[in-house]
Amino acid sequence: MSMTQTQPARQEEETLLSLSLRHPPANLEAEQALLGALLTNNRAYDRVSDFLTGAHFANQVNGRIYDAIARRIENGQLADPVTLRAELENSGILNDVGGMAYLAKLLTSMVGIINAGDYGRAIHDAWIRRQLIDIGETVVNSAFGTISDLSGPDQIAAGEEALFRLATEKGQDGGFVVFDRALTDAIKTAELAFRREGHVSGLTSGLRDLDKKTGGLHPSDLMILAGRPAMGKTALATKIAFSAARALMIEAEEKGPGVEPTGTVAIFSLEMSAEQLATRILSEQAEVSGEKIRRGDIGQKEFDRFVRVSRELARLPLVIDDTPAISLSAMRTRCRRLKRTRGLSLVVVDYLQLMRPSVGTRPESRVLEISMITQGLKAIAKELEVPVIALSQLSRQVESREDKRPMLSDLRESGSIEQDADSVMFVYRDEYYLQQRMPKETAFDSMEKYSAALDDWQRKMSLVHNKAELILEKQRHGPTGVVHLFFEGEYTRFADLDMVHEEPHH
Repeated sequence: MSMTQTQPARQEEETLLSLSLRHPPANLEAEQALLGALLTNNRAYDRVSDFLTGAHFANQVNGRIYDAIARRIENGQLADPVTLRAELENSGILNDVGGMAYLAKLLTSMVGIINAGDYGRAIHDAWIRRQLIDIGETVVNSAFGTISDLSGPDQIAAGEEALFRLATEKGQDGGFVVFDRALTDAIKTAELAFRREGHVSGLTSGLRDLDKKTGGLHPSDLMILAGRPAMGKTALATKIAFSAARALMIEAEEKGPGVEPTGTVAIFSLEMSAEQLATRILSEQAEVSGEKIRRGDIGQKEFDRFVRVSRELARLPLVIDDTPAISLSAMRTRCRRLKRTRGLSLVVVDYLQLMRPSVGTRPESRVLEISMITQGLKAIAKELEVPVIALSQLSRQVESREDKRPMLSDLRESGSIEQDADSVMFVYRDEYYLQQRMPKETAFDSMEKYSAALDDWQRKMSLVHNKAELILEKQRHGPTGVVHLFFEGEYTRFADLDMVHEEPHH
């Protein structure tokens, strides 16, 4: 019995021993050949400078020589064995590798400067593999509980964050864009706006007047949609998300039968469940009251319409993640995964005050925490080249003013919300506040005064009934102003407001 128990343990020990005897990936020949090419002709540096640093070299001495060469070249100086001699001798970099004779060895290792880019990529690839090994060891040790007290789900998030950081900070992307290419991209955007119905260059919000002011939802933009409770923030964000998903679906259908949409709309609902959010969209599209749906108080005709609309909506490229208090790192990882697998066109976050910063960070204050979250959301928008709409709460100071229309200073725990956002929009409904000021008969000493007050209140209510304002307070790429919207409380639905046919007010 004891023999059978020790056999697996012995096999595991032998496996771990064989793993420990492995050497980390490295390409010392490529390192020496690249350094030889750089010392022979400094122009070879241009082939590797945008993605390679001394830290990527497996051999520390080679890495320090590379950095010394890079410093001189970037300062406009010649870097060769003669000009580097003083610095290398004084620093003692070459003491362990045979002194200046090592540079002569590097020169003989050079195959040709035309291969410098290939050598650089081989060095960088070996570095990435070494980082993956380090991340793997950290994940294993954390799981055993030897170096971390994080819970299992937090360890998953931390591992994904490390992999995400490695993938995005590997240094191969970026660099200058030639101006004629930038101009070509700008012309393509303008042409797209010219040819599209409504002259929208970005993804449509489904609201005519908002699209006119903004040109649609643009890649890399962070938009903040804020308002006090009961103003309809979630309803408006849901309307925009649904409209964008439908536009993606129509675009795919126009290309031919069976063509899949090129992108997906992702809603991160931290407050409401996926089922509640789906019910809202169904209520709006089927024109069946959400309250009646929950109570089951609907007739056969309404139920049939409800089912028909649900089948149509099921085809939309729309996904919902209702993880409560999701961390920024987890959200970023899921967005990257979605972008890779199904494409990503829009991200909606409801709402940012319920999010947590990346795993492992401990902000000193709530303001700093919100600042880190908004900066992270802007980074997601820019890296994945998608618009991000983040809902935000407003502070209670709005309620203490006579005019309760929000201002930028009302953003709760604002920190850098206003600074990081490309646009800030406020939802405001005068009807909500006026409803609370309905005259009460007991507050008046005569029926005449009560009737007069009630008539005046009803007149004011008729002017604001079913109306909402979307106050575009900040827009980095266009004008600010107010967009007037239609709001139907029964279905929590926003739509365009036709101002042309209204009676003029005197």
